[in-house]
Amino acid sequence: MRLALKTGSYSLMHFLIAIAVTFAITQDWRAALAVGLIEPAVQTVAYFFHDRFWSRLEAREAALARANVDR
Repeated sequence: MRLALKTGSYSLMHFLIAIAVTFAITQDWRAALAVGLIEPAVQTVAYFFHDRFWSRLEAREAALARANVDR
């Protein structure tokens, strides 16, 4: 649940930044909204998998550390 909330808040922040930056460059709200909708959606999915990868890596490292202590 926490990961879903974290991903959602990141998505909203990214959406707003993408729109603002695109509008600052193009001065076109249509382009800003198009980029603002597409780019953060792709980044949000990528972030979800990126975070899962790092969580699994940390869990694996913790398991290895526990296994070395048990020896």
